[in-house]
Amino acid sequence: MGEDKKIDVAVELSGIHLKNPVLVCSGTFGNGREYSEWMDLQGLGGFITKSVTLKPQVGNPPPRLWEVPYGLLNSIGMENKGLEVFLSEELPWLHEQGLPIWVNVAGFSQEEYVEVARKVTTSKMASALELNISCPNVKQGGIHFASSPTQAARLVSQVREETDMPLYVKLSPRTSDMKEMARMMEKAGADGLSLINTMPAMALDVETARPRLGNLTGGLSGPAIHPVAVMAVWEAAAEVDIPVIGMGGIWTWRDAAELFMVGADAVAVGTLNFMSPGAPLDILEGLRHFMERKGIKTVKEMVGRARNGGLRETP
Repeated sequence: MGEDKKIDVAVELSGIHLKNPVLVCSGTFGNGREYSEWMDLQGLGGFITKSVTLKPQVGNPPPRLWEVPYGLLNSIGMENKGLEVFLSEELPWLHEQGLPIWVNVAGFSQEEYVEVARKVTTSKMASALELNISCPNVKQGGIHFASSPTQAARLVSQVREETDMPLYVKLSPRTSDMKEMARMMEKAGADGLSLINTMPAMALDVETARPRLGNLTGGLSGPAIHPVAVMAVWEAAAEVDIPVIGMGGIWTWRDAAELFMVGADAVAVGTLNFMSPGAPLDILEGLRHFMERKGIKTVKEMVGRARNGGLRETP
C-alpha cells in the first residue's frame, strides 16, 4: 500500500479523469460482461468498446482466427448487434461500472459514422468516441478511410460537427505518412489519437494452397506489430498537441513503458486479453514497480522521455 501513496498513476485525457493509464483495446474485450467474471473491471483506467455499427453485422465467414508466430490474425468483420441493441443493452451496463468509456464507432459510409456518433452522444452514457477509420468506404469503391488522409479528415470534420464529446481517431499503420495523418486528424477536429490498429496480413495452408481465413486476409496483432506501434506513436506524438493512446502488441509492462516513453499518454492492451484475462492489471502493477524503482512519481514524467534526456540506468 505504501507505494500507491508515493506513485500517482492517474492521468487526464481530453478532460476525462482516469485513475490509471491502462485501457483495453476495442474488439479484444467484448463489451466487458464476459471478462467481468474473470477480473475486476474497476481496476482498469478506462474501457474501449467493441466496434458499433448502425445496423447489425454478421461478420466475416469462418475461419476468423489464426495464430501465427508472435501474433494473431483475425477477420471478425465487425460482428455486432447494431446501434439500437448497443444503446439499450450494452452501454447501460457498461455505464453502471463507473469507468470512462470510449465507444468505438464504425461504419461503411460517412453518413453511418455520423449517425452512430450522434446517437451515442445523445445517450449521455459514454465519455468519448473512438472512430475506427479502418473500415471500407463502400461509396468510394472500397477504399479505406485510413489510407486516405483527405477522406479521413473529411469524416472527422463531419463527425466533429455532430458531437461535443471528446473525439479520438484510431489510426492504421497502413497509412503512407503517419505524421501527415496525425496532423490532419488534429486539424480536422480530433481531440486525441489511438494507434495503432492491426496490420493487414494473410496466411496460407501449404497442404491445400488455401488461405487460413475465410475472408482471405485479416488483421495482424500481437507482439509482432509492437515495434511498428512504437514507431507510429513516436512519429504521431511529435506532430500533435492532443493525447495519444498507444496500443499494439503490448505483452509486458516493458512494452507499455516503451510506448509512454515515445509519447503515449495512456496505453491499451489488446490481443493479450485473449491469452490472459486480467493481464491489464498485471501490466499496471509492473508499471508501478518500475516507476518506484526509477523514482518516477507520475505517468506524465514518463511520457516522451525518449526525446527528453532518457532515464538513468538503475544501479
